[in-house]
Amino acid sequence: MFIHLIDRVVYDLLSLEKGSHVGEAVHFFIYDTIKIFLLLTVIIYLVAIVRTFLPPAKVRRILSHQRVYLGNIIAGLIGIITPFCTCSAIPLFLGFVEAGVPIGVTFTFLVASPMINEVALVMLMGLFGWKIALIYIASGLVIAIAAGLVIGTMNIGRLIERDMSSAGQGVMEREYKMSWKIRRSYAKDHTISILKKVWLYVVIGVGAGAFMHGYIPANFLAEYAGAGRWYAVPFAALLGIPLYSNAAGVIPLVSVLTEKGVAMGTALSFMMAVTALSLPEFMILRRVMKTRLILIFAGVVGAGIVFTGYLFNAIIG
Repeated sequence: MFIHLIDRVVYDLLSLEKGSHVGEAVHFFIYDTIKIFLLLTVIIYLVAIVRTFLPPAKVRRILSHQRVYLGNIIAGLIGIITPFCTCSAIPLFLGFVEAGVPIGVTFTFLVASPMINEVALVMLMGLFGWKIALIYIASGLVIAIAAGLVIGTMNIGRLIERDMSSAGQGVMEREYKMSWKIRRSYAKDHTISILKKVWLYVVIGVGAGAFMHGYIPANFLAEYAGAGRWYAVPFAALLGIPLYSNAAGVIPLVSVLTEKGVAMGTALSFMMAVTALSLPEFMILRRVMKTRLILIFAGVVGAGIVFTGYLFNAIIG
């Protein structure tokens, strides 16, 4: 019913020709924009309710008492329901360090928070279905946990810029007893706030995807980054490093890349690099980490992204 309504708007009301470049692009744009915003509204609201039970002070207390492995797993899971970009996750990262949370556990959170969250889950689910969405979330969680475990084995505490540590103190909020009325009000306000922050990324991302869907020849991208190219996965990851976006902006492009013949793992490697391993992110991290630690962080996470890309390609194609 929903798709038929879009058909009527695009092909009857706007009088665009079905199968034409502009007709296909406009149809893609309207359909995916509406679908993504509907899914985002519902899922962000539900996750916001869950987040009312996990204020930053409680998160810090939970993680500071956890051992290796268990602490990394919990940090990764918490990262899924805290949809921070890098600039928002850094203050929490610093607060965790000052609270005595193991370095490896804090890095797991730093990787998981921007890369795997409800926004990514919703958009992947809407564009690719539950199977791809859940596999992506699982692979992102494994990367975050593995990166934290590897970095946790290194003696890198001295590579944290301690003079920036005070920046993290303000985010450790007091815990309050909330009634369900307050929780619902928070969830509504949080949903509106997130939508205000990501709506432009969604529109730009879907718009770019719509243009690629309607105008770029089907074999163009497949020729240079198709499934048969052994270098496609690391090439896609490197291509994503100069860029900076959240999941809302890059996932629509992933959808079109796969339509044009790029393997799923290659496209997702590009997405992971953009959201969790980008040049602007490194510039932000330089405020709190020494260059050597940033290189270690990038190398460990990058290796995980490339491995996941090849794994996706082997399983899904």
